[in-house]
Amino acid sequence: MAEVEAEADRISLLPLDIKISILSRLSIKDAVRTSALARSWRHIWTHLPCLRLYSCQNPLDNPDIQTVHRLVSSLRGPLLDFQLFSSGPHDYQSVLQSLLDLLLQKGGVQTLGLYINDDPKVILPSFHSLRELTLSGCSVVLPTGFRGFHLLKTLDMYEVEISNDDLNLLLRTSNNLTTLSILDSRDSGNPLSVNLNLPLLRHLLFEINDVVENVSVVSSPCLENALIKLGDVDISQNLAKMLLRLVTSVAMVSSLNLDFDVLNCFSLVPLPINFTIPRLKFLSFYLDVHTLDKRAYDAFFWLLRSMPFLEELEVELETVVAYDQADSVAILMRQLLVKKHDGFVCLERTLTSVTIKMFTLDVIASVAWIQFFMLNAKGLKLLKIDFFGSDDLVPSFIEELQKAQVTSSGAKLMIFNLYTRQTTTLCMNG
Repeated sequence: MAEVEAEADRISLLPLDIKISILSRLSIKDAVRTSALARSWRHIWTHLPCLRLYSCQNPLDNPDIQTVHRLVSSLRGPLLDFQLFSSGPHDYQSVLQSLLDLLLQKGGVQTLGLYINDDPKVILPSFHSLRELTLSGCSVVLPTGFRGFHLLKTLDMYEVEISNDDLNLLLRTSNNLTTLSILDSRDSGNPLSVNLNLPLLRHLLFEINDVVENVSVVSSPCLENALIKLGDVDISQNLAKMLLRLVTSVAMVSSLNLDFDVLNCFSLVPLPINFTIPRLKFLSFYLDVHTLDKRAYDAFFWLLRSMPFLEELEVELETVVAYDQADSVAILMRQLLVKKHDGFVCLERTLTSVTIKMFTLDVIASVAWIQFFMLNAKGLKLLKIDFFGSDDLVPSFIEELQKAQVTSSGAKLMIFNLYTRQTTTLCMNG
């Protein structure tokens, strides 16, 4: 019995910061319950720097609001991190606003995450120490006299309704922003127009949807990574022009991910002749290879020519084609790809790795694209084919490669089934 009490005493004598570290690994409900363990543990939870509320229903129903307020009010130390996760179909706009105002009274937070739905409108308090802000499923208004979150480093917005004026004010006054994500967000009743002038921005993720009228990077000299997505919207000439403006405005990046049908989109507009992305090392993009429009391949060649120092290329191919067009598509593909091309600096000097992704292994498309890179990429070391589905087509794929006499002086071909995790490796030196 004495040994048990001594053991309990040793735990009770732990420093406060270690006790807080232990409690921070528990849910807030379990952390509060530790007050019943011993006198020395009573109210330790009130020093927790982080508060996360999870619920599949609504944690902020009016009958429980006093509990939530008491929870926040009882915290003694600075609350650095407040996260609210809720998918309940309830109207809790006033409750949510009162919680945010209470957080401001407590001195504000450094990290704020609101993951909710049903678009409750919230006025963002002026948290002067805010460094990370995540908003999802809500309608946001900036307070009168808003002067910005000057310490904000990361801003993530998903399915957020915000006016053009407030969004651009928020971005304009966040001079220290380094990471920005805007997905499926809109201005109620008005087209969304965004101009980014963020001197320290390094990472950008932006989704174009049917309400985005304009988006461009005016000046972000530190931008390194850009991911541009296309939402559920039909490709048109106006959309292609906007996407082209956005792509050409991020010419300072070293990594670029274009998550939309680049070939067929850019085939709708004239492409600038002397455009280059001089620092780009990695490019990832999606394309529908089964097109009968030669301009789509011209767009692909334009992309490669604009990236003289490209080292790694990742391409996701859409290979579904109508049966009555299969022969015509295959003929055009071979005519444009299976030959030597001039004027590609990256193919001649820097490109060493190519990954081609597809849902099912398309033998004809795979062989044609492999031939293009084997014939033209002089420094290629690895060409990888990633696909889902059965391995049954792999033998016929290898047979077609042998018939086409596809070789390379130093490249290795790796065929990887993402479903079965099976890998087939071939040396392409003949």
